[in-house]
Amino acid sequence: METYDALLASIAPTAGTGRTILDPATGQPVGEAPVHSLDDLERAVATAGAAQPAWAALGHEARSAALLKAADAVERSAEELARLLSREQGKPLNGPNARFEVGACVAWLRAAAGLPLEPETIVDDGETRAELHYRPIGVVGAIGPWNWPMMITVWQLAPALRMGNAIVVKPSEYTPLSVLALAKVINEELPEGLLTVVSGGRDVGARLAEHPAIGKIMFTGSTATGRAIIKSSADTVKRLTLELGGNDAGIVLPDADPKAIAQDLFWGAFINTGQTCAALKRLYVHSDIYDAVCEELTAVAKAVPMGNGLDENNLLGPLQNQAQYDVVANLVEAAKASGARVLLGGNPDTGRPGFFYPATLVADIDNDNPLVAEEQFGPALPIIRYSTIDEAVEKANAVDVGLGASVWSQDLAAAREVAGRIQAGTVWINRHGAVDPRIPFGGAKQSGYGVEFGVEGLKALGVPQVING
Repeated sequence: METYDALLASIAPTAGTGRTILDPATGQPVGEAPVHSLDDLERAVATAGAAQPAWAALGHEARSAALLKAADAVERSAEELARLLSREQGKPLNGPNARFEVGACVAWLRAAAGLPLEPETIVDDGETRAELHYRPIGVVGAIGPWNWPMMITVWQLAPALRMGNAIVVKPSEYTPLSVLALAKVINEELPEGLLTVVSGGRDVGARLAEHPAIGKIMFTGSTATGRAIIKSSADTVKRLTLELGGNDAGIVLPDADPKAIAQDLFWGAFINTGQTCAALKRLYVHSDIYDAVCEELTAVAKAVPMGNGLDENNLLGPLQNQAQYDVVANLVEAAKASGARVLLGGNPDTGRPGFFYPATLVADIDNDNPLVAEEQFGPALPIIRYSTIDEAVEKANAVDVGLGASVWSQDLAAAREVAGRIQAGTVWINRHGAVDPRIPFGGAKQSGYGVEFGVEGLKALGVPQVING
């Protein structure tokens, strides 16, 4: 285990060749990130291709053992990684934030190592025998986001490595240090060349998506970028797993207890200060309990402290970058201009350093308002009144994305019936956004395709082969 300063120094570029990364809470430098080039990418892909066959030949048991050792290494360096993540991304150490994210990296590495994947006998009738196997793809390219940079990188690399692939990771330009440090720790337990982070610009990401030696691209990010990856990957017919934008709806049925669900509603929407693809972004509440839900949610939100992530008291942090701050601020201003009622927030302190936008709740808002119709990806939740279940379902489905959704009720049978009508990859009941390494996760409509997690996610990092005879 290295100290924080030693870990940061170990990933620093040669003096004068890097790019300064700033803390979104203070504007102060965090460290220097390397600026890798297309030539660096070519070397990484070639090295990965050379290392991959021997790794594949080890078999599942040996690869799983290496992943378990990698999980132990991350756990030993957990506090140093969490501190770096907090400074670079902005999320607080406590709550469902930086320490939570590093812990999730450990959990997903161990889960990927432990997933069963035996050959499947498809037919064995005395005349025909057919078995389904999954073979490594080769070299996988992973392009990650800035909101959960460490955790989502592990979501990509853990199953890829378990299946016998090598992987080249391109992190977000906003949060490269977190991913570089995580990979440095994991690589202590892996053969050389299997996992490489290429910290470059958009040109590097574009080349990775089209590179002929890359057999699969895993991408988490915006729908617009996902479309570009689909196009650039077409000439080489790459396999793709795309987890794209979401604008998740929550529907509160009239029998729900407003006080009992308020805390979970809040964190479903405001986890990571709202910067989560599968966060609750539109809340539909039956008119019978609308005012009570608004009141209880406001009480919870008022009590949650926001500030610098290194302060152990804070649970909400800044937005990660100026561009995302502007998106949230503009959407809230448009809602205010339309006559919507601001229950809390909506009044950022522009004289304060950092990209802090207060936790904001907006009521009495139309379903076609931009704050409802567009993904805000920040700490602003619109609350929409409805009268009938049919109306709520119709409004929830009236967008072109469908990553997640939730239904809130004391009647589980009623909640499950409503859940079955919602167009989303995952629908949670009485919670929102609770992902599990054992349970497949993926989107519907323009929220992408392919699944991650569980055995199905593991299979997605392999090539199916039928042995018939």
